[in-house]
Amino acid sequence: METKEQFKDRVQVPFLFDVEKMMEEVHALVKDNYEYYKVISLRAPAHLVDTSLPSPPPAGNYADGSWTQWIDTPNLEKSPYIRSIVSIFSQYTTVNLVRLLFLAPNSVVKEHTDPTLGLEEEESMIRLTIPIDNNDGVSFYLNDTLVPMNVGECWYLRLTDPHRVVNNGTTDRINLTIDVIPNDAIKEIINKAQSN
Repeated sequence: METKEQFKDRVQVPFLFDVEKMMEEVHALVKDNYEYYKVISLRAPAHLVDTSLPSPPPAGNYADGSWTQWIDTPNLEKSPYIRSIVSIFSQYTTVNLVRLLFLAPNSVVKEHTDPTLGLEEEESMIRLTIPIDNNDGVSFYLNDTLVPMNVGECWYLRLTDPHRVVNNGTTDRINLTIDVIPNDAIKEIINKAQSN
């Protein structure tokens, strides 16, 4: 009988990135006015980047990633350091969706689950999270416990589990998120990291 690999719900993976370089590129992309939860797309489905391309048929399984072609957006092209981070993960696996996620001061992302963002799922993507700007008032909870993510670190979080974010600070919380296909190479990196 085949057994599934067991992964922790949170693992800091062994990558560390230059926060100052990321912040410089983030500030170059940020618009003056935005909603409390802003997203800047860096890699997206091709038809959303180039509107002359036809829309793919509806995805039976969005997490599979093969339902569309994924391409870099102009925002990523303007951000050479962040592009170099994405290329690191491209050496290991297929990179699909890449975004900058902003959460404004005094805002909350209510508890929710993302049903396809966990290693234990048969067909899934996983999200790697790199905090770029966290103030003292930012708290990320996974399964009702705080995840102590520091800027520049890279984390795998099992987002099929309940999670929420609180920003009680005076500045934006900014994360770089990279959704990848969890192949053997990525699983090995996560396995080694959770064993340390």
